Amino acid sequence: MTNSLRAQGHTGSARPPAPPGKRRDAFFDNAKYLAIVLVAMGHSWEPLKGESRVLEALYTVVYAFHMPAFIIISGYFSRSFDMRPDRLRRLVTGVAVPYIVFETAYSLFKRYGDHDPGMAITLLDPWYLTWFLIALFVWRLTTPLWKSLRWPLPVALAVAMLASVSPEIGDDLDLQRVLQFLPFFVLGLCLKPEHFRMVRTRRMRIVSVPVFAAALAVGWWSVPRMNTAWFYHRDAAQELAAPWWSGPVMVLALFGCSLVLTACFFAWVPGRTMWFTALGAGTLYGYLLHGFVVKAGDFYGWFEPAWLHRPLGEIAVTAAAGVVVTLLCTPPVRRVFRFAMEPEMKWAFKRDAGEAARERARQDGTGGPGNAERPEASGDSPADASGTGSGADERRDRQSAEARS
Repeated sequence: MTNSLRAQGHTGSARPPAPPGKRRDAFFDNAKYLAIVLVAMGHSWEPLKGESRVLEALYTVVYAFHMPAFIIISGYFSRSFDMRPDRLRRLVTGVAVPYIVFETAYSLFKRYGDHDPGMAITLLDPWYLTWFLIALFVWRLTTPLWKSLRWPLPVALAVAMLASVSPEIGDDLDLQRVLQFLPFFVLGLCLKPEHFRMVRTRRMRIVSVPVFAAALAVGWWSVPRMNTAWFYHRDAAQELAAPWWSGPVMVLALFGCSLVLTACFFAWVPGRTMWFTALGAGTLYGYLLHGFVVKAGDFYGWFEPAWLHRPLGEIAVTAAAGVVVTLLCTPPVRRVFRFAMEPEMKWAFKRDAGEAARERARQDGTGGPGNAERPEASGDSPADASGTGSGADERRDRQSAEARS
């Protein structure tokens, strides 16, 4: 009886009961939306940047932190992932199935849209932007391992450094990217809410201005001197015609630079609800769909007019990319493509007895299914695509089970 009362928060302690519904954090939704806008803008600059040193510098700076920011948030929302059947099911339906669907769709689009009959349809060689889904699938599956290690981040950095000198890894499943971006995901697993609060200060916002200015200056200087492919993390050093020892050095250097720029980016992300906050729940849609627009521009010559390669044209393309990806994150688009992004697939899975017990416990504790707990990770963005929830979700599950016992 005492345990039951304690689990429901009815003791004399000051700790309030857990809320019936898990609210989304506006900061993370804002961060995901702004990051996906930067991703789309960066992709739209690729056909234009060759003739503009300024645009190339801006491209380099953005590529140094936009995907690391996404991956850190992905790791942060994966902290409670385990091999529980319901979480594995969400990993399959929220990550693996969209990968299969969109890897096939992009391959067909490349074959027929670009008149490339040699484009193979294979799930072993991710094309264009689908690599992130297979990487997220692998990272989440290995989450219990990283959580069990005493020093997970140094180990992840060592793995990334070894990958950077191992060209024999090849292109299967884009494992170079999976391994070289791994430290950012593991870092997210290690972070706590207070770490994000540390960078969301007025002092940090002031400091970030000269940091970004210096980054742009270094980016402008490095354009003729550095291979941009380093920022893609998809090749070993030897494949970039660099000495083998430069691979580990670049992994550490880029990890440090990316962390600094990501912290500066987070400093400017608003923590309050904005007009675009709700769009943060649909960033997976924007991420996977905007690539068709960008590649269509490549295939059909939309970027060829000379005026687009001048400053005003580059600004217009940048603005258009922001508008397009914003529209692709909206609820109407999400409703249309939910069958591919968030399929329920109840027919494919057995009913888990433990999940049914937790659901009954939640309903008994909150007054009905209408007030049942909603996981923090909703499964509709690259940052929380498998809907694994947070540590608070696990605590409430345990408390509900104790209350019933």
